[in-house]
Parts: sequence; C-alpha cells; structure tokens
Amino acid sequence: MRRIPMCALFIALLAWQSAQAVSYPLPPYGSRLVGQNQTVTVAPGNRLPLEAFAAQYGQGLSNMLEANPGVDVWLPRPGTQMIVPQQLILPDTVREGIVVNVAEMRLYYYPPGGSSVEVFPIGIGQAGRETPRNWVTSVQRKQEGPTWTPTANTRREYAKEGKVLPAFVPAGPDNPMGQYAIYIGRLYAIHGTNANFGIGLRVSQGCIRLRDADIKYLFDNVAPGTRVQLIDQPVKYTTEPDGSRWIEVHEPLSRNRAEFDSGRKVPLPVTAEMRTFMDDPAVSYSKAQGALERRSGMPVNLGH
Repeated sequence: MRRIPMCALFIALLAWQSAQAVSYPLPPYGSRLVGQNQTVTVAPGNRLPLEAFAAQYGQGLSNMLEANPGVDVWLPRPGTQMIVPQQLILPDTVREGIVVNVAEMRLYYYPPGGSSVEVFPIGIGQAGRETPRNWVTSVQRKQEGPTWTPTANTRREYAKEGKVLPAFVPAGPDNPMGQYAIYIGRLYAIHGTNANFGIGLRVSQGCIRLRDADIKYLFDNVAPGTRVQLIDQPVKYTTEPDGSRWIEVHEPLSRNRAEFDSGRKVPLPVTAEMRTFMDDPAVSYSKAQGALERRSGMPVNLGH
C-alpha cells in the first residue's frame, strides 16, 4: 500500500471532517460474511479529496486505496467509478466488546446484548511506534477533554523534524487527542483527533485514532470494564453455512522501520489453518492466488 506524505495530505484535506460508521446486523454463529460493496461515481466538477469519500461512507483512506488502486488520492477524477468496500469478514475471535484489527485499520464494537456490530475506520501507530498487535485488555476509564503528556522520546522525535513539542498539552483545539479519550491498559487510548486526516493511516504515537463523530459514539456507549482485544489479521477467511468459501486479504503492516521504508510488499503470514483452508478441493487455486497477490481488502468468493 502506497504511503502518503503527511504534510501534503493535510493541505489537500482542508476542513473535511465528517464521519459515518457502518452498522451491520450480526450473522448467525457459523457465518462471518456481512455487508455488500457499493460503487460510487465521482461527480462532475469534483473538488474533494479521496478522504472525503472515505469519511462519507465510513471507511479509512487505506480501505479506499486497497479497493481502488490507482485512484487519485488528492482529487479523484470526475466520472471515476470507485468501490466502497463495505462487505467484510468479521474477525475470527469472540464477538464481545471492542475488537481492533490493526492490519485492516478497523475497530469492531459489539454492543452488549445486541444484534449488530458497529465498524469504524481507525488510524494507528507509526512504524517504530506501533499500536499493540496481540493484546487483550479492557476500558480503564474515559475522559472528555483529555490532556496529553508526550513522552521524552516523542519530544525528541519531533525535535529531529525541527518541531518544538511542549511537555504538556492541555485540553482544547490544539490537542491531537481530540475531544474524547477512552483509555485502555496503562499506556494507550482510543481517542479523537484535531486534524482532518490520518484515518486509515499510520500516523499516531501508538494510540488508536478515530474521526470525531465516531469517538463520540464510542465514548457515549462503551462502559469502563468493556473487553478490548487488539489483533493482527491481514488475512481473514471463512466457510459460510451455504458451503461458499471466502477470503479477505489486506496489505500486512511492516514488521520494522526498514521493511516500511523499503517500499516492497510485506510477506503474508501463513498458518497451518490457512493452508488447510486453501488446500480444500472446493477452493479455486487461481482465485485464491489472485486474492493473495491483489490484496484488495475485500472478500473474494473462492468457490463451493
């Protein structure tokens, strides 16, 4: 997945900051495929960046780029047809509380006793300042109007770029944590943002970033003590009750800074369970290999 220069993206996005999470009815147990993709056509005279379309349809920038390789991130050309990747495979884990799949840059919230799942695009930690990838914790507390105390390491990194970062950032419009924060564990938070970019990108200091309306929804609905699980599943697959087999492949996160800077594709993780799934006679070998190579971030039907 191509990397986006942050300063240029900030200029291009201007004041765009709407958000719209996607809500899905929960499928029965034994099924994990939900939703349908949409196709939208860029209107004549379009002056909006790709981020505007991503926000309108509840996606992150990475989701839109995976589904639409080659689209102009700054100004999608009028008449361009774009896929909105709203079909997905639920992560292979318990349907409880908050599940964050860092590989696809999505947060799944399962309301207690409910029959739906709310899916939010997120921004995550920069290469070298990683968001945890395999961790089960809980919501410790919530804070409206959070303050931010950057670590000494964070301040040094800013200084290398000629930026002076104060030791303490009070609540307010200049705070990069936005208006609401949900603290998980001791060092990390799910929070908003004071910038109009970064959702679907690796831009934070390790925390999980959401658009303003999305963090407000979670802040109002998630209680302290709620289970939180962070996973790293770039490849999701499922055999549905009708016998159909599906796979959803995302570009994996780089495992270190050198790999991030190389520009080469990161190898996909392959487990014994995945090999068993792929070796099933009902799976189309050519479709499976195509999905693994393309990495569209969208479910692909491999056959019955």
